[in-house]
Amino acid sequence: MKLPIYMDYQATTPVDPRVLEAMLPYFTERFGNAASRNHRYGWEAEEAVEKARQQIAALIGASPKEIVFTSGSTESINLALKGAAEMYAEKGKHIVTSQAEHKAVLDVCKHLEQRGFEVTYLQPDKSGRVGVEQVAGALRADTILVALMWANNEVGTLNPVREIGALCHSKGILFFSDATQAAGKLPVDVEADQVDMLCISGHKLYGPKGVGVLYVRRRNPRVRLVAQMDGGGHERGMRSGTLNVPSIVGLGQACEIARVELPAESARTSELRDHLERRIFGELDFVHLNGNREHRLPNNLNVSFAFVEGESLIMGISDVAVSSGSACTSASLEPSHVLRAMQVGEDLAHSSIRFGIGRFTTREELDFAANQVIAAVRRLRELSPLYEMAQEGVDLKSVQWQAPH
Repeated sequence: MKLPIYMDYQATTPVDPRVLEAMLPYFTERFGNAASRNHRYGWEAEEAVEKARQQIAALIGASPKEIVFTSGSTESINLALKGAAEMYAEKGKHIVTSQAEHKAVLDVCKHLEQRGFEVTYLQPDKSGRVGVEQVAGALRADTILVALMWANNEVGTLNPVREIGALCHSKGILFFSDATQAAGKLPVDVEADQVDMLCISGHKLYGPKGVGVLYVRRRNPRVRLVAQMDGGGHERGMRSGTLNVPSIVGLGQACEIARVELPAESARTSELRDHLERRIFGELDFVHLNGNREHRLPNNLNVSFAFVEGESLIMGISDVAVSSGSACTSASLEPSHVLRAMQVGEDLAHSSIRFGIGRFTTREELDFAANQVIAAVRRLRELSPLYEMAQEGVDLKSVQWQAPH
C-alpha cells in the first residue's frame, strides 16, 4: 500500500488514467483554439469540445446546448446566482437557500444581500436535510430563486431535490442545485428532477482541476443569465474566455466513465463505507454518525468521536489522509458551519472526521485506516478524564467542554 492512505475524496479526486490519456493529445498535436473557425486546428478543438458537451449532458439528462463551461463549481455558482439575481431583479429580490450550503453559495448570497436582495437561510434538520415543506414555507410572492445543494460535501446528506424542483416549477421559481458531490456518484436527471441550473466540477469526479460546467435550462422555462465576465461572447454570451480544451476533454471523458460505471461504482463504495462504519461503531463506544443514514452519498462517512479532539486525531493517524470538522485559525478553533447548522454539540463538532471513499480505495486500505483510527482514538481517550467519567456513568451534561488551542 502507498502511504498515506487517501480517504479525502470529497475534497478532490485523482485524475483517472483513462481521462489523462484522452487529454494528452490536446496539449501538443491538437492544440488549436476552439474559437478558431478558419483552419483544421480550430475545427479539431471545437469538435472535441462539442463531444465533451455531449458526454456531460448525457450524465445529467440535459441537452449539449445547455452546458456552459467554467473554471469549476465556484465560478458556476457565481454565474448562476448572481446572473439570475440580476436578470430577474425586477420580478423580485428574494432568494431561499440553507445554512448548510457550501461557502461558495453562502458567500455569494452575502454579496447579493449587500446589493439589496433578501436571503432566507433555512436550517436543516439534525441529519443535515432540508425538507420540501420547509422550502414551501419560505417561498414568497417575490421569491425568484431557490439554491439548495444535491448532496452535502461534509456529511453526505442528500436533499429531496426532485420534490423541491417540482415545488419550484409549480410556483414559477428558478431552482439551482449544487451537484458538485452528487454528479457521477448518484443518478442525476435534470428533466425528471426539474432542476433549472446545476453545477459540476471536474476534480470531484476523477477529471482535472480548474474546469467545470453550469447547466442552464433552455426551455420550460428558458433561463436567462446576466454574464459575470465580459469579453468575446464565448459560451453563448454567458461566459467569455478562451476554452480550456484539454481540461474540457478530460471532464467529458470523466463524465462518460462515471455514467457507464455509476451503478457498479456506487454499490462498491457504499459497501466499503458500510464496512468502515461497522468497524468503527463495532469497536468503539461514544461515536456518533453525522448525516442521514438513509439519504446519503455512497462514498461518505462523517463520524464524531466523543472525548477526542479532531485535529489531535488527524495528527495521530498521519498515515491516513482525512478531513476534520474543524477549521483551525491562528486565533480560534471553530467547528464546521454545517455541523453547527445541524445542531451538533460543540464537543462532538470538534471531534468529527470525514472519511471519503473513492474509485481507487481498496478493502485492504480501508481496514488499515480503520485499525489506525481505532487505535488512535483509544490512545487519545486514555488522556481524557471525561471519557473515564463517562464510562463510569457520570452525567456529563453539566461539564463544560473547552476546545484546545
